[in-house]
Amino acid sequence: MTITTCIFDAYGTLFDVSSAARAAAAEPGREALAQVWPVLSENWRRKQLEYTWLRAVMGAHCDFWQVTQDGLDWAMEAAGLDDAGLRERLLALYRELAAYPEVPAMLAALKARGLATAILSNGSPSMLDDAVRSAGIGGLLDDLLSVESAGVYKPHARVYALVTERFSCLPDEVLFVSSNGWDAAGAAAFGFTTAWVNRAGLPMDRLPAKPQYILPDLTPIPDLVSP
Repeated sequence: MTITTCIFDAYGTLFDVSSAARAAAAEPGREALAQVWPVLSENWRRKQLEYTWLRAVMGAHCDFWQVTQDGLDWAMEAAGLDDAGLRERLLALYRELAAYPEVPAMLAALKARGLATAILSNGSPSMLDDAVRSAGIGGLLDDLLSVESAGVYKPHARVYALVTERFSCLPDEVLFVSSNGWDAAGAAAFGFTTAWVNRAGLPMDRLPAKPQYILPDLTPIPDLVSP
C-alpha cells in the first residue's frame, strides 16, 4: 500500500540529544563538565530510556520530563558533578535541543509530496512544543503525538496506535522513522514500514521484528516514499 503518512521519533531522530551537554560544556566556567560531557551525555540518555522501560514494566508511569531529570541526576552523580546551577542549565538546554541539519529540508520535501508528517515521542507535550518551536519546524509537522495520550512508553503497541487513530490510516500506510533500533523494531511489529536512522553504525537489536530500512541519516527519507 502507498505510504501516506511519515512519523518521526523526536529525541535522537530529529533532535540531537547530545547537543545540551555539548553546548553547556563550551560555556565559560564549565571546565569540570568539559572533561566528562560525552560520557555524561551518553549516561543521561541511557538512563532516561532505561527508566521509561522499567516504569512501563512496573506500571509506574510518569511523564518524560521527570524521567529526563532522573536520568540527569544519575549521570551527574556518576560523573562526580554536584552542581545545582549546572543541572538547571542542562535541563534548560534540553528544552531547546538542536535539530539535525538535514531535518528542515527533509520535512519540506515530504510536505511538497503531499504526505502527512508528525512526531510520535516519549516526550511530554510541553517538551515537544518547546523543541519544535526552538528548531523552527512547527510549520512542517501536522501534529505532535505524545505517549502521554496512551499512558505508557514505547514500544507498547498502544503508543503506535495513536498514529492510526489520529490520521485514520492503516499501519501499512505509515513510514515510521527512529534513531532507536528497538523503537523501529516495535513499530515494525505493529505493522508500520520502518526506517532505522543508525548514525552510530550500531548492530541490529535482536528483537522479533526488524526495520525495513537502515539509513546513516534522514536525508534519504523522501526517496523512500516517492511514487
